Amino acid sequence: MPSSKEIKEEVASETHRRNRLAVSAFGGGFLYLLGGIVASETLRGAPTVGLLQGIAPALAGEASPRISPRTSEVKFISHHAFPLIAGSALSAISVIVLTLILLVLVDATRFRRPSSWSAARPLVLVGGIGLAVLTVGHQAISSIQTHSFAVGHDFSRSAVDKALTKGAANEITEYVDLLAGLALMAALIGVSLGALRVGLLPRWMAILGCFSGVLIFLPIGGATFEVVPAFFMVMMGILYAGRWPNGEPPAWASGEARPWPSQAERRAEYAEQRASKQAAKGRPALSGAGADIVPAPAQPAANGRSRKRRRKRGTRG
Repeated sequence: MPSSKEIKEEVASETHRRNRLAVSAFGGGFLYLLGGIVASETLRGAPTVGLLQGIAPALAGEASPRISPRTSEVKFISHHAFPLIAGSALSAISVIVLTLILLVLVDATRFRRPSSWSAARPLVLVGGIGLAVLTVGHQAISSIQTHSFAVGHDFSRSAVDKALTKGAANEITEYVDLLAGLALMAALIGVSLGALRVGLLPRWMAILGCFSGVLIFLPIGGATFEVVPAFFMVMMGILYAGRWPNGEPPAWASGEARPWPSQAERRAEYAEQRASKQAAKGRPALSGAGADIVPAPAQPAANGRSRKRRRKRGTRG
C-alpha cells in the first residue's frame, strides 16, 4: 500500500505527463483520420480489373498472357507513391501518439492495482512501435517494387504478383505487420479494461478503446470506420487536458482505485434511493404528541341542508 507522499508524487507525475500529451493526443486523432483519407482518396482513382477483363486472356486462349490485365493498376500505384507514403507516415505518427497515451494509462493502472496485467506495457511498446515502423516500411517497399515493375519490361501475371504481394520483402513485412497489429490490439483492449477496473476510464470510453483496437488490427470500412480510433484519441486528449465533461474520473486525483459501479450495483443503488424517497413521502406531517391527533371527518353539505329543511317544517307546524 503506497503512502500518502507516494500517492501525491504519483498524481503530480501523472498530471504532468497528461498535460504534455493532451495536445499530441488531439493531433494524433486528426492525423490518423487524415492518413486514412489520403490513402483511400488516392487509391480511389486506381483502375480496377473486372471479372470479364481478368478472364479475357484465358477466353482468347492465352493461359499466361505477356501483359497482365492488372498492369495499369501497378503502374498507377507506382505513379502515386508519394501520397501513399505520406498517408502511411501520418498514420504511423498517430500510432506513436496512441502508444504514448496507452503508456500513461498502463502506469497509472498498475500504480492503483499492482496485480493488473503485466504484459500490457511490453505489448504496447512492441505493437505500437512495430506497427508504426512497418506501416511506413511496407508502403515504401511496395513503392520500390511497383516502380521496378513500371520501368521494367516484364508485365506478366507473375511480375504483377511479385510487385504487389508475393515478393519476399512484401511477404515478410506483411507477416510482421500482422503480428504487430495483433499485439497492439491485445494491448489496447487489455489497457482499456484495466483502466476501467480502477476507474480511470468511463465505461463507454473503455468499450470505445476495445473497438478501436479491433479496427486498427482489421482496417475494415476504410476511412469511415477510422473515425472510431481517431475519436478515441481526441477524447483521451480531452481527458488528459483535464477538460472532461462533469469532471474527470475521481481515480485520477485520488491516486487510488475507484472502480465504476456495475449495472447490478447501479440498479441496487437506484432501488435504495427510490425506497428512501417513498419512505420520506409516507411520513406523517406532525410529530410527537400532535402526531396521534386525527382530525374529525367533515360533515357533508347535504346534512346541513336537511337540518335546515327540518327546522323550517317545525316552524310551519
